[in-house]
Amino acid sequence: MSEVSVEEQVREIANRITADRDLELVHVELSGAGSAPVVRVFIDKPEGVTHEDCAAISHHLGTVLDVEDFIPAAYTLEVSSPGLERGLYKREDYARFAGRAARLKTREKIGNQRNFAGAIIGIEGEDVLFDDKTSGRVRVPFRSIAKANLEIDTEAEFRLAEERAARKAAGDGGNTTE
Repeated sequence: MSEVSVEEQVREIANRITADRDLELVHVELSGAGSAPVVRVFIDKPEGVTHEDCAAISHHLGTVLDVEDFIPAAYTLEVSSPGLERGLYKREDYARFAGRAARLKTREKIGNQRNFAGAIIGIEGEDVLFDDKTSGRVRVPFRSIAKANLEIDTEAEFRLAEERAARKAAGDGGNTTE
């Protein structure tokens, strides 16, 4: 019988709690020394998470973790949004964010590099297809990805903000109608 890690137990509980509230559990991580661990839980939803979402998950998850009592020391629980440059942890993330700018770091070299910056093309079989700024199209085995995250195009974001401000100034409040 294999033992389930503390992180896996937290992930299982957090997954149930977030699913009940129509939220996505993005990632769970445990860090810090054994005597003062930090449990970080990242949640999301299509329109973005609110402070209230984070507080509700924190309260419910904290209560369950305290009752279950499998974390061996007093811990700090942090529940937050994954942020604009969210991490990519699941195969589904690469399909969902196809076309978006991202950075990848691999465990072993692919071609002559381990760091890639460009755009996600998608997923094919066990590989992430990636359009790297240096190497062009590369196939990255999902299992070899050590770290990956979306990258925000700040110029595009500023352009969008300016367009919203211009629409608001024109009197439509930044809303579009069909």
